[in-house]
Amino acid sequence: MPENPDAMFQIIPVLVICGFAAVLGIIIFTIFKNIAAWNKNNQQPVTEVLATIVAKRTSTHGGGNTRAYNHYYATFELESGERLELQVKGEEYGQQAEGDRGKLTYQGTRYLSYSRSV
Repeated sequence: MPENPDAMFQIIPVLVICGFAAVLGIIIFTIFKNIAAWNKNNQQPVTEVLATIVAKRTSTHGGGNTRAYNHYYATFELESGERLELQVKGEEYGQQAEGDRGKLTYQGTRYLSYSRSV
């Protein structure tokens, strides 16, 4: 038995405060990280290049008792041979097919549009 039986009641508030501070710190870090990425993309020039869609994928988060969120990605191969994976809108994802060639417009890591060549 501990010498001071009230020690547990003294340490619980400290643990709760530490847990709250950790969660708050993670939230603040995530907000600053997203603002930094947004700002970096805004500083990049808008780029238009010919590109071919070489791969597509989806990522699903949530589900079960919560709402499921789908994220759609397309990998573009630029004329230079460089590959670039960008998150695309669901409506556009469904209209794109691997092997499509067209004009890709992007800014940093932000997808803006893709126009298929006929």
